[in-house]
Amino acid sequence: MLEGKPVSDSISEYAELALPNDVNQLGNVLGGKVMHLVDLAGAMAAIRHARVPTVTVSVDSLQFLQPVHIGELVLLRSSVNRAFRTSMEVGVKVTTENLMTGQLRHTCSAYLTFVAVDKTGKPTPVPPVIPETEEEKRRYREAGERREYRLAQRNRGHGK
Repeated sequence: MLEGKPVSDSISEYAELALPNDVNQLGNVLGGKVMHLVDLAGAMAAIRHARVPTVTVSVDSLQFLQPVHIGELVLLRSSVNRAFRTSMEVGVKVTTENLMTGQLRHTCSAYLTFVAVDKTGKPTPVPPVIPETEEEKRRYREAGERREYRLAQRNRGHGK
């Protein structure tokens, strides 16, 4: 069995400026662009934890709470909430910063599942996660509940 790693080892931060080529006709960043950034931030945390390549398997509900406006800084923070045998749940929080005022706004959050793969593309075991803070322990527990729900949904789909 692989030795466990603390959540703090996987914490990743990524920032990108919202530029004119990223926006719709209302001046808001395209949702697909934000989703792409969420996937990148999630992958960074998953790879930091597993130290092998990872692939995105699923993205749980992603609801936009606030739009991202042109000229704002998009800040993404991610970490592995829990690891299973070859998969990991990663939480990503997106915040925007108005660089003129310093105002921060929570834009969206998402949970993604990544699977670690070896050189042949086959799933490979990942180290367990060691949650240390109360928040990390809560996210660890909730990740187990979300995994059970995802597996039940997947199995329901196979029964059709």
